Amino acid sequence: MNNLSLNFPGRAGLYITVFLTGAAVMIIELLGTRMIAPFYGASLYVWSSLISVTMIALSLGYFIGGRWADRAKRTGLSLIIALAALLTLLIPWLTRPVLLATDPLGLRTGALVSALALFSPSLTFLGMVGPFAIRLSTVNLAGVGASAGSIYGASTLGSVVGTLFLGFYLFPVMGSREIFIALGLALFLLSVVVAFYERKRLKLASTLLPVAFLASIGIGLLPQIAGAGHAGSSKESFQIQFERESLYGWVRVIDQPAQDLRLLTADASTIGAASISHGQNRLAYQHIVPLIPALAPPMKRALLIGQGAGHMAMALEDRYGIVTDTLEIDPAVAEAATHYFDFSPTGQVIVGDARYEIRRLKGPYDLIIHDCFTGGVEPVHLLTIETLTQLRSLLSEQGVLALNFVAFSENGKNIALASVAKTLSRAFPHQMVFVSEPGKDFNDFIFLAANRPIDLDAKMLTFAQASWLRQRLMTVDKTQGILLTDDFNPLEYLQARKAKHYRNILVNWLGTDLLVR
Repeated sequence: MNNLSLNFPGRAGLYITVFLTGAAVMIIELLGTRMIAPFYGASLYVWSSLISVTMIALSLGYFIGGRWADRAKRTGLSLIIALAALLTLLIPWLTRPVLLATDPLGLRTGALVSALALFSPSLTFLGMVGPFAIRLSTVNLAGVGASAGSIYGASTLGSVVGTLFLGFYLFPVMGSREIFIALGLALFLLSVVVAFYERKRLKLASTLLPVAFLASIGIGLLPQIAGAGHAGSSKESFQIQFERESLYGWVRVIDQPAQDLRLLTADASTIGAASISHGQNRLAYQHIVPLIPALAPPMKRALLIGQGAGHMAMALEDRYGIVTDTLEIDPAVAEAATHYFDFSPTGQVIVGDARYEIRRLKGPYDLIIHDCFTGGVEPVHLLTIETLTQLRSLLSEQGVLALNFVAFSENGKNIALASVAKTLSRAFPHQMVFVSEPGKDFNDFIFLAANRPIDLDAKMLTFAQASWLRQRLMTVDKTQGILLTDDFNPLEYLQARKAKHYRNILVNWLGTDLLVR
């Protein structure tokens, strides 16, 4: 055991090795959500799948690595790292076929099986590094505890640094595929360095040659791996006009010329739609929102949370001369809205997370449009009593909050829908609910909340407009709901059926290829 320690490049070199492989583990885990999210969404199920797969793979790696370390005589740490490098490099190449193969399994099972197939192989080999390093660093049995603690301490520190480096520096400048490729090549380089030192203990054929062979395979596949995410759509009726990976997911502008339709999507959510020829809004629920200023005039200033394509802000300016500040978390969405949907801001443009930014805003606003709850992932932290109380503080005395929410109706008794109504009623004394398309169970629901009664007989509404709104007025049974708070918010769980149904609609309409990078 002593000889193993002396033949490796010192304890410092060993700690650097486990530090780097620890960083690689967290990079793969975090990148995993970015690879799966465009297809399955960045939901709690995807995150749970990735975390579970990471724990499973590391546990398996610890078990196999410990046994391998005790029995290995002709192989070393360099081979383990090289195998991890090759498997990491293959992830971008395998993503499309794996996601398409798991699609029939549904949202939850599909996400879990995809994560297992794509990420567990490389993570398992990276998990083997720790036990092998402990074996190399242990001089005698009396030092096992200190060696194990030091090795896993260095590995965990590497995971912390890898997480921060990825989130703070790599994501803003590189795409997920490029990071995976760079990580695979970096692990190959590390394996070559380790093999160079291991040649003193093992024969050349057992160290550098296997590593060089695996590296040559990986480098040979690089052209295919680099181009794996650019397969054309199987549905020729759709054309991708814009595609950008941001810090928050994949943003696309997709045209369907035959229907004169242009879509703005973020991962598996549609957040904007317009006609290609005239740029007219094609989302039905957004026809309700421009009528709101007529219910509580006069309105001069509005806030739109969840800018999307920006149609509502432009409609408010065109019809009423209302200046609208827009708040959008994703800069890629803001860019797409400007260049492909002719969005022209009428007020301040804010890019950032709403919970942070609304604390810095200064009211009062006469109208706040809260439009972050699409058919895809639910930003549940934006729909709690704490958030709604903050928004209420930004409203003028006669101001109105309009909140769009996608759900099933179930005759107004859907628990998620009821929970939104109940939470709103705690923040505002008056509330109305409109359905976007009457007669449909799966729908957009527009909640209006205010400090004063909302009058559908307002003078600024024409008779036709008032009748049109009354046809969409509905009642939600708040008694079935749950008060949504920062401490307890099961909204994503309550909306699991909605997320699955919405994804099926997109898959049937756009096809799986357009949802896979």
